Amino acid sequence: MARAPILTLLSSIFATTFIAFGINAMLNPSSALSFFNWEYPVPTHNPNPNKRIIDGMLLIYGVRDIFMGVSMYVAAWYGHTRILGGIVMGASAVAFADGWVCRVVNVGMLDSGEWNHWGNAPVVGLVGGLLVGGMAW
Repeated sequence: MARAPILTLLSSIFATTFIAFGINAMLNPSSALSFFNWEYPVPTHNPNPNKRIIDGMLLIYGVRDIFMGVSMYVAAWYGHTRILGGIVMGASAVAFADGWVCRVVNVGMLDSGEWNHWGNAPVVGLVGGLLVGGMAW
């Protein structure tokens, strides 16, 4: 167990959340799109090639999230507190980037969806920073 039990527990909660989002993206792509305030494009003909591409990208997105969660678990389980902090800080950057993509793509929407991601980024980043800094609580 890592030297920072509270921070490690919080990181494990983040890891579980990332894994859940990843599984959701892989099994229920339309739900995952909703976190970005996106919908499938209207098909112009059957079969809809755009849907296949989006489903493929959501598989990649799901694997990315699962990888982040598993990486956090491994670092936490082996007690590598500072490595865990680096991974958690990286996950915070991913959340910020996801929100930025919403902001850029959803220009002009009343709710562009960026706060679905930006609301978590500072909390995750703070925990990561404390772990990297060697906090012991």
